[in-house]
Amino acid sequence: MTKKKQIKYKEAFDEIEAIIAEIEDETIDIDELASKVKRASELIKFCRSKLMKTEKEVKKVLEEFEEDEDRGSDDEGLF
Repeated sequence: MTKKKQIKYKEAFDEIEAIIAEIEDETIDIDELASKVKRASELIKFCRSKLMKTEKEVKKVLEEFEEDEDRGSDDEGLF
């Protein structure tokens, strides 16, 4: 059983841009067009999901930070 390499956001974004460039420049073979569009769709879904997950994580961290600020955290001696 082969393990798929987890693609990173930047790699997915770059691949989407490359596919778009091929389509715009009309350098893509018509026989490959459907598979390239399908791949771009998969990459867009991945990027959207990654962005939404990251947004939730950032909001959670900021909310925790604001809660600490509101409580007047006693951790001032950390730095």
